[in-house]
Amino acid sequence: MDDIDAVDADNPLACVEYAENQYTHYREKECRPGYDPAYMAKQPYINVRMRAILVDWLVEVHYKFKCCPETLYLTVNIIDRFLDRKQVPRPKLQLVGVTAFLIACKYEEIYPPEVKELVYMTDGAYTRKQIIDMEAFMLATLKFQVTVCTTHCFMVRFLKAGHADNKIYFLASYISERTLQEVDILCFLPSMVAAAAVYLARKNCGLRPWSPTLTHYTKYTEEALLPCLRVLSPWLNSRSQSLQAIRKKYGASKFMMVSGMDLEGMV
Repeated sequence: MDDIDAVDADNPLACVEYAENQYTHYREKECRPGYDPAYMAKQPYINVRMRAILVDWLVEVHYKFKCCPETLYLTVNIIDRFLDRKQVPRPKLQLVGVTAFLIACKYEEIYPPEVKELVYMTDGAYTRKQIIDMEAFMLATLKFQVTVCTTHCFMVRFLKAGHADNKIYFLASYISERTLQEVDILCFLPSMVAAAAVYLARKNCGLRPWSPTLTHYTKYTEEALLPCLRVLSPWLNSRSQSLQAIRKKYGASKFMMVSGMDLEGMV
């Protein structure tokens, strides 16, 4: 097993002496996701397809504003927690999405987009006042609990444990972002989803998928990941014509065109 923090021992910005405690805390928090994984059954006006389309659009918005990855994951988490608590009519679903993005940007970004820019992104479907009113309503509904542990929190650590190069990093990020569109993945803890994404990225880059180092830092054995891997595998190579934002994003040369790879999942 490798000590993945040894290389940063002399870097005060890495705070390696706190890393283990930090991820122990994350694991405690992730066990309380704040939503029922089957919450869509309580939504009479929207369905899983509509949610997937909304997330696909938000990926485009997120990429346009050049936001950090944490913002996208937090946006989807806010949407899921809100939809678990409130029934939303179909015409208001995009309003919920763009407002969740605004909240996440205010939390994660140094310079969040202005409301008028988000009004423009919705083609004027909603007014500035509607977005501001929805922001207040959503925050009150969530009791202002915005700090959460997402898949991205864990994946950064697990990629380090997996000694990831750029291709593995981009491929794991692509797989992880694809999970944001799938409600079937909500039943798995974010740490398990992150570990599964790293597993599949290493496997499809020709490396041994798992190692003692990954087992130590992720706290998952290869066998423990199998249920999540089996759910992920069927849609790894999905070519849906209406959900193209993530595939288009990771098809760019800056991401080494990883979305164009013919990916192998679990049998």
